[in-house]
Amino acid sequence: MTVLSERKLPQISLAESDVLERASELRLLFEVSQALNDASTDLSDHLDQTLDLMARYTGMMRGAFYLANQDGDVVLEAAYGLNQADKKRGRYKSGEGVIGRVVATGRAMVVPNVSQEPLFLNRAGARDLKKEVIAFICVPIILDGKTIGAISADRLFADTVRTEEDMRLLTVLSTLIARAVAVRRDFAARHEAMLAENRRLQAILNQKFKLGQLVGHSNTFRNSLEEVAQVAATNVTVLIRGESGTGKEMIASLIHANSQRAGQAFIKVNCAALPEGLVESELFGHEKGAFTGAVAGRKGRFEMAHGGTLFLDEVGDMSLATQAKLLRVIQEKEFERVGGGETLKVDARILAATNRDLEKMAEEGLFRKDLYYRLSVFPVSLPPLRHRREDILELAETFAQKFKLSPQGAARLSGEAAKALLAYDWPGNIRELENVIERAVILLGPLGGEIEARHLPAWLNPSPGARGPDTLQEAVAHLEKMMISEALADTGGRVTQAAEKLGLSERKMSLRMTRYKIDFHDFRGKK
Repeated sequence: MTVLSERKLPQISLAESDVLERASELRLLFEVSQALNDASTDLSDHLDQTLDLMARYTGMMRGAFYLANQDGDVVLEAAYGLNQADKKRGRYKSGEGVIGRVVATGRAMVVPNVSQEPLFLNRAGARDLKKEVIAFICVPIILDGKTIGAISADRLFADTVRTEEDMRLLTVLSTLIARAVAVRRDFAARHEAMLAENRRLQAILNQKFKLGQLVGHSNTFRNSLEEVAQVAATNVTVLIRGESGTGKEMIASLIHANSQRAGQAFIKVNCAALPEGLVESELFGHEKGAFTGAVAGRKGRFEMAHGGTLFLDEVGDMSLATQAKLLRVIQEKEFERVGGGETLKVDARILAATNRDLEKMAEEGLFRKDLYYRLSVFPVSLPPLRHRREDILELAETFAQKFKLSPQGAARLSGEAAKALLAYDWPGNIRELENVIERAVILLGPLGGEIEARHLPAWLNPSPGARGPDTLQEAVAHLEKMMISEALADTGGRVTQAAEKLGLSERKMSLRMTRYKIDFHDFRGKK
């Protein structure tokens, strides 16, 4: 068995005795450099061109370029002197054969006579080892200290062939190839970053168009939208105020979508729906074993929102203890997971929403004044629907289109139905109007048509022979039902928290829910 020669890469020397050979070699290197210069084109095409140039200037009989893929296999990328069938067989595992060993070790190898070397696999089958005595040279391609492939070449054995000179030339070529790979990787990374930025900007433009097309043309609503448009592009903390059902969560989503963080996470937290014992874990995360049931570590909402936006809905429902922890994160931009000692930094824009009077709560000691000042850097107030009556019919028509039961089932408002919608005060605001129109479209059926008074709830618009909430008792019952439904919607169907919001005991809450046939299960998972 021939002992395989394994060598360190030779040092490149400028001293050459043969001027003509040196000139030919320099011409080869120049043309190869020119061929590899265009980073926007596929490297494989230029590798084929490089091999053609090597054959022209050196008399090389066969040559090949191999690159390692993500699975660790060494794959033939380009070859000279091999047909297509030969090329398809040019694949090696790391460490397999001469090619695989060069890639695995990062060291050049020389086989003086391949017919006498068992490690030479001749996988391509292009050489007749019985008839030819062939010298084979393989040099690694190294990038940033890591072997990413190899160059191989062989010629018919002759005394005039100088192995050291061949290795030196292949080493220079491997350096040029490594640089070409690096340039193309950098080009690909910058190209992908540019595409990602274009996608982010396109999403922002799309959302900005939607912001301008939000339903409603009343002055009060448009004034609020102008404020949203002004603050969205900044990084300022925004406090969105308004009654339940006025669209606070939608406005928060639009602020994020029109911000510089639009391509990042938008994390929503319903503060009213978080059990007190789990608030800290939900917001800040916990480590494995931090408490009973913590079988694995978990990221909190702040950590999930890093680089993006965190929306704290119903922030007025936070306990004072949680408020103190929230204040620290907003001020210091750092926190620790429950059960963890590592301080984590966070960069998240804070948007908050409430339907409560935080100023009054702060005066009564129910809400921290310092937190209130931190959250209300830029307050945005959303008007209730009763203060923007000119938008009611436009909203109703939009919802009718949204809920139609078939492509042909368009719904439109009759004059009588429109009067009824305009006459009502909508304590549940846009959410209540949406529910009323959805019900009407269902009653109208898949063929669509005109929404009449009979398709509306009797208490909203009494049609002939139907009684509306004309008495005080009926009006109170309707308002009670709506407020209970809104409280359950805001708390995700949690009866205890909804009762607290309404100032009721759990027993009274349950009695009223039974009276009005309200099932808390209908509100689970809708917040």
